[in-house]
Amino acid sequence: MANIDIRLLRYFIAVAETGHMTRAAERLGIGQPPLSQQIRVLETQLGVTLFERLPRGMALTDAGQAFLGDAYEVVHKLDQAVDDVRRVAAGVKGRLSVGFTSSAALHPFVPTVIRAFRRDAPAVSLMLDESSTSELLDDLRDGHLDVAFIRQPQGDIGQIVFVQVLEESMVLAVPSAHPLALTGRAGKAAVPMTAIAADKLILYRRRTGQGLYDAIIAACHGAGFSPNIEQEAPRLLTTLSLVAAGLGVSVVPASLMRMQVEGIVYRPLTPAPRAPLYCAHREGVLAGPTARLLDHVREAAQTVAAE
Repeated sequence: MANIDIRLLRYFIAVAETGHMTRAAERLGIGQPPLSQQIRVLETQLGVTLFERLPRGMALTDAGQAFLGDAYEVVHKLDQAVDDVRRVAAGVKGRLSVGFTSSAALHPFVPTVIRAFRRDAPAVSLMLDESSTSELLDDLRDGHLDVAFIRQPQGDIGQIVFVQVLEESMVLAVPSAHPLALTGRAGKAAVPMTAIAADKLILYRRRTGQGLYDAIIAACHGAGFSPNIEQEAPRLLTTLSLVAAGLGVSVVPASLMRMQVEGIVYRPLTPAPRAPLYCAHREGVLAGPTARLLDHVREAAQTVAAE
């Protein structure tokens, strides 16, 4: 059976369904003599007679009737396999693993892209994973992830492509009772970086978010002081909770202002550190769900750039 050409099965099914060699040939778009010859080839390969040749048509023998169900199943499975592989290549079927740092996930860009992809390709099995930048890049390189949203490339970046999709300012987060929250028009008047030189600074842990951490430290040094780091939190939301508890101030991406945490006031900084957002993927030809997701990333990035 493994050596039988799938075309012979299609010819057999057409003759069985029409019960007539000429009508089957017309359906298949071939001549009647070649079709009759191919049916005999199939019978020879199987070692059985599939049809009784009648004066006005063709009738299935018992062997032919038994073979018809299997022929349908084989042809259907092949057609399904062809359709599946084409759908995977088009990015609407298969699986996709997406990673992100916690700071990246809190920017509306990431859930917007994921929602758009999910609407576009609901049959794709989507796996999401939150981790540190270094772990995400390792997983990308090892093939455990297809795409990762991170704040800043770091460490060994070989074999990985980084596409910057946006860049946002970072803002100061202070307890609502802090003097900087009470002066000026809170949320509008810019605060110089030097204003927090004496404050206890709460930062997102460096090994988890090296890009943001280094940008904040560089901004402090650029303003002429070394920060007084009180504590490093494992998550950005934890950072905000510690600020709300009055344990210090923090510098966070402006997108976190959407997080209306009680007890926190956000103030713009000058000069403001910048927080980029990158979409990372492995080098090489992109196809399937990965390529489709990156199409949504590019489309969303163009929308952000136009705003």
